[in-house]
Formats: sequence, C-alpha cells, structure tokens
Amino acid sequence: MAKFFTYEERLMLQRLLKEGMSFKKIAAQMYKDPATISREVRKYAVEIATGKPGYSFNACKNRMSCKIKSPLLCGKDCTRTGGHNYCRLCRCNEHCPDFVEEVCAVRVHVPYVCNACPTIDKCTLLKTFYDAEKTHLKSHQVISVSRSGLSTSEEEIARLNRIITPLVKQGHSIHEIYITHQDELMCSEKTIYNYIDDCLLEVRNIDLPRKVRFRARRKKPEFKVDKGCRLGRSYKEFESFMEKNPDTAVVQMDSVIGTAGGKCLLTIHFVESSLMLAFLRDANTSRSVIEVFEDLDGRLGGKLFNRLFPVILTDYAEEKTMPNSG
Repeated sequence: MAKFFTYEERLMLQRLLKEGMSFKKIAAQMYKDPATISREVRKYAVEIATGKPGYSFNACKNRMSCKIKSPLLCGKDCTRTGGHNYCRLCRCNEHCPDFVEEVCAVRVHVPYVCNACPTIDKCTLLKTFYDAEKTHLKSHQVISVSRSGLSTSEEEIARLNRIITPLVKQGHSIHEIYITHQDELMCSEKTIYNYIDDCLLEVRNIDLPRKVRFRARRKKPEFKVDKGCRLGRSYKEFESFMEKNPDTAVVQMDSVIGTAGGKCLLTIHFVESSLMLAFLRDANTSRSVIEVFEDLDGRLGGKLFNRLFPVILTDYAEEKTMPNSG
C-alpha cells in the first residue's frame, strides 16, 4: 500500500469529511488505518480567519455582550465611520486589550476540521478546513524540502575531511582511501565524490589526477518537436484564412495546468455560443490531446466533427499556431 496519499485519495477524504463521516468509516472506505486518516487531517488542515455574511472575523469570547463602540479601539485606523458602530462588528481582536480568544471544540477534538459543521455560515471564530488541493501542494513541498540538502552534520563533514584530505595530499586515490578506511569513513565512495563535487571538503577535483582527465558525461538529447508540423499554421496564416472565410466559426483550445507534472485540463471554447468544454488529462502531453480529439471524432462521426471544428485556434509557447482545420 502506498505510504503517501494521492491527490484522488485526498479529494475523496475531503468529500467524506464534508459528509460528516467518522474517521473509522472513512478509513474503511479508503482501506487505510483510522490513525492514518487522523494524522493526515491534523497535519495538513489549514486555519482560515473568516466571519459570516455581514460580519467580519471575531473570535472574542465577549463578542456578543461587548458594548465598546468605534473608534475607541482603532482610533484613526478604524474602518467604520461614526460613533454608533460596535467594535465587535469590526476587526477589534487585534486592538482590544481585553480580548480573550474562544476556540471551537470541533477544532481540538475529532474530526478537527469544520468541513461538515452545520453552523459554518453563522460562525465568526477561527475555522479549520481540510482542502485537498492545498494539502497536496503542501505535502509535496514538505517532501521536497526533506529530501533536499545533505543528510549530515558539520561535525561529520569535518571528521571526514580530517581523514580524506591528508591522504589525498599524500597521493592516495579516493578508491584506495575508501578501501583502506571503509570502516572508519562509514559512507559510500560515491558519497565522498559528491562531497568533493559540492566543495564541502578541502580536497577539490583538481587534486584528483585521474578525475580531471575524465570527460564530462554526455547528456541525453532533449526531445524536440519537429517545427515542420507548424508550417502553414501560424497566426498569420490564420488571419489570412479568416479574411477569406469571415463566417467560419472558430474554436479556441488551451491547457489549464495545475501542479507541474500532475493532471491538467484541456479546454475547448466555442466562441460563437460561449460554450466551453473541459477534459481531464493525466499529463500535459501532445498524445493526451490527440486522444481527446480522436474520442470526439469517434463519438460525433467525421461529418459532424468537421462541422463543429472547422478551425481550432491554440498557442504554442509564445507563438500562436493554427492546427489542422477540418
């Protein structure tokens, strides 16, 4: 079973929390342990300071009985005019010296979030929500930070430096040092080379006679799209075509990308009717776009497809292009 929650699992968790289900029932539906559900919710729930319709955020215990009127607390910074408005109707929490925060019991006990709270539209206290999208972005950021940098301390680097540097200056190779002092070094030979590449030791690559003779590794060539596929389909050709065929309906196509490398949307906008269709894709690839149009062609039939898509206008990076017209 996967150790981390997927985006689909987080969406499902958000929906089940909205329905007010217990952690035990949620865990049974998601085939996870209830403790796992609890940790996920408590770790990634976000706090939001919002009020209710017509009232700003106010978490003071005395907000219902407070009689202080503006601008006694805020002074010149008061956002309300006149002296007949109660401060509790404004953002008084940060100014009032008698402020005592009231914490909703839902936020400190199961389910820890306000997703299913029936009085959410009547509450002005600090709220906690589990949001699948924000949670997924935050979790990936946490993982990225935890995996970046060195998993070692300055003391450990200094200890390795005291062993390796004198021996390299005496003419020993890194491989020889590693074989001879393997139990003392307590790290791999590759790790030593990485530390030298990152200039963490006094030894530099120039001090390694064999390494300076190595040629840089050849990088794999990047995948490049044949620009020939865009010949005759630039924006200038589109303008020329529309001048000759002004009554032709234009369909606009674009991609809506969220998380890099994640799922995205392909939007198709019928300009004349102001209708927009969105198709979910697993990745932002040309193959996924082709599959969408092949599916539409199969469902609609060639004749109706050509009638609905006479011209498709999209962009390619900074250069606008026009794909095949029907």
